[in-house]
Amino acid sequence: MTTQSNSHGGATLSVPDLLGVDPVWIATGILILVYAVLITEKVNRAILAMLGASLMVLFGIINQEQAIGGVDSNTLALLIGMMVIVGITSKCGLFQYVAIKAAKTVNANPTGILIMLTLITAVFSALLDNVTTVLLIAPITLLITDALETRVFPFFIAEILASNVGGTATLIGDPPNIIIGSAAGLSFNEFVVNLAPISAICLVVLTGIIYLMNRKELAAIPAEASARIMKFKENEAITDKPMMFKSLGVLGLVIFGFVVGHGYGVQPGTSALAGAALLMLLAYGHQDGEEQSESVHHIFGEVEWVTIFFFGGLFVIVAGVEHVGLLAFFGEKVLELTQGDLMMTSFFIFWASGILSAILDNIPFVATMIPLIESTADTFGGPEAIEPLWWSLALGACLGGNGTLLGASANLTVAAFAEKAKQPIGFIAFVKIAFPIMILTLMIANVYIWLRYF
Repeated sequence: MTTQSNSHGGATLSVPDLLGVDPVWIATGILILVYAVLITEKVNRAILAMLGASLMVLFGIINQEQAIGGVDSNTLALLIGMMVIVGITSKCGLFQYVAIKAAKTVNANPTGILIMLTLITAVFSALLDNVTTVLLIAPITLLITDALETRVFPFFIAEILASNVGGTATLIGDPPNIIIGSAAGLSFNEFVVNLAPISAICLVVLTGIIYLMNRKELAAIPAEASARIMKFKENEAITDKPMMFKSLGVLGLVIFGFVVGHGYGVQPGTSALAGAALLMLLAYGHQDGEEQSESVHHIFGEVEWVTIFFFGGLFVIVAGVEHVGLLAFFGEKVLELTQGDLMMTSFFIFWASGILSAILDNIPFVATMIPLIESTADTFGGPEAIEPLWWSLALGACLGGNGTLLGASANLTVAAFAEKAKQPIGFIAFVKIAFPIMILTLMIANVYIWLRYF
């Protein structure tokens, strides 16, 4: 096998030449094929992603080491760790308690519950990362909807959208923000000051749309269903108080790790895995060897491995597309088209990141855009002058994650819960609702960027 120099927009890479076919076309073809089959929902997404990832390596787009390097291990560690913590915590009745208490707070009114869960998801997603938030909220939502004998679909859709809108507001709310903040030296307070206002505006708009879309269906739920919830005694839901307090303590430590760990080089995935290990020790450490092994084996069965392997395969596929220079090519063309105008550059970056983040995972796209934005500092007058570009990138990537199920990790995490509950969220069904809402929030955010920075 020979190699050729493949140059796109100044990004020169040495990649294999397969039978004279440009590797860019091979990588792009694999990406399109995977997404096309994924939309049909005829093949399990984990199988599809693993096949696509394998093709990237077998066709020589990337080698084994590059494939492994393309996997975002922090995201996978975060997912696995939190799934274990949630799995153990759920067994002591804590989530049942929260579900009943939350529902009774709004007198078990279905519409009130939907709005409340939407707002809670957004607020928690700003304080935690949005994946952790939906891991905590999704089981509660299933309990409530089961009691109301209604579909979980509108609730899960609202929570997915709210998690990405809420996660936009802070440095720790969404992985792209963490990457951008680290690269640009932007603080937690700067993210709050610049992004929290528009995040709040988009949340109000989102909540209104969700209410209008679902008010008739929820109003049709018989009063008897709400009455049943009001008769529940939340204190009776707690089956193991000592384990509940241990779980809450560990969860508190993990959240503390999320908040302060980044400044010390400790990634959220490390905090989540450490918390999972500690909670398993507290839960099963007193058992003998055989019983302990059985308990650990059982709790690992709570992990949504389909989602984990899908993420792993998808990361490798995107790494292959990155390697051939496709993302860098589009990123550089965006900057070229603006011809040195800061406002137009901001708008182009904003819309490019918004649309592409709905199609591709926003993390590799953001990682590709960062050096391109940094290279414009001299043109626009220094690092401080290009701050609007950073906020445009963050807003586009985070809000754009709402466009499809593939746009953000939280989306697929919720979809995994829906699939497990035998109420799957279809790719097309999600896009029909979420994509127009994403476009609306992007339009609102575009106006905000214009008014705030120009």
